[in-house]
Amino acid sequence: MPDSPPPATAPAELEPRVRELERERMHLVTLVEIMREITGTLNFVDILQTITQKLGEMFGLDRCSIFLTEQRGKTARLVASYEDPSIRNYVVDLGRYPELKRSLDSGEVVFIPDAQDDPNLKHIRVALADRNVKTITVIPITWRRVAIGAIFLRTDRDGRAFSEEDIAFTQAVAAVAAKALRVVYRYERLLRRHADQTEAARRAERERIALLAYLRRLMESVAERPGHQSEEQLGRTVADELDRLVDITMAVLAEEGKGR
Repeated sequence: MPDSPPPATAPAELEPRVRELERERMHLVTLVEIMREITGTLNFVDILQTITQKLGEMFGLDRCSIFLTEQRGKTARLVASYEDPSIRNYVVDLGRYPELKRSLDSGEVVFIPDAQDDPNLKHIRVALADRNVKTITVIPITWRRVAIGAIFLRTDRDGRAFSEEDIAFTQAVAAVAAKALRVVYRYERLLRRHADQTEAARRAERERIALLAYLRRLMESVAERPGHQSEEQLGRTVADELDRLVDITMAVLAEEGKGR
């Protein structure tokens, strides 16, 4: 007898796998779009704003922001925001964001599955309830194992759950952000170095022009006077005075070189 065909897999059994594949495809497409857009700019604000926009749209987030650390560790700067792109370079007190501070201090992911039940967030529980907030996730942006910033993501109770795969994907985005910021930093440092060298060259040229003008005027003045004396005939007092005048002249030239 011919072999009977294998039983068809029930559609219900395929649904979880289909959802998983769709999520992986969405992650890949979004990551490609982020990398394509950020490679076209060397403006770090534009780079970070692109990331918050893509993540916010993909996950349907209540909030998606990127913070950069401050030197003293008590504040951070909100430099990009999905819900309000006009907010840039806004200083926040980390005391009001314990989950953000914890991630920046430790360099590790902080995931709060139910923000309204978290004891560390009891001081804003009413506000979280008003916003219908469900989860809060903070992904550090690290460079050489040091957190230089963080991606802050918040979902509401009507949205889909934030999975471990979503966290892993956002960590990949954070790694891309760190490398992009490093490229921008090196570029800006190169521009500053070039500007410093250019300014130094301009200053030296102004000093040279001023010195030549001074010497020309001095020689013209001497040439107009009758008689000549050798330097040996000068007294000590006159020699000291000449040294003083030279010092004054060089100081004036240095100021002229600065363009003052």
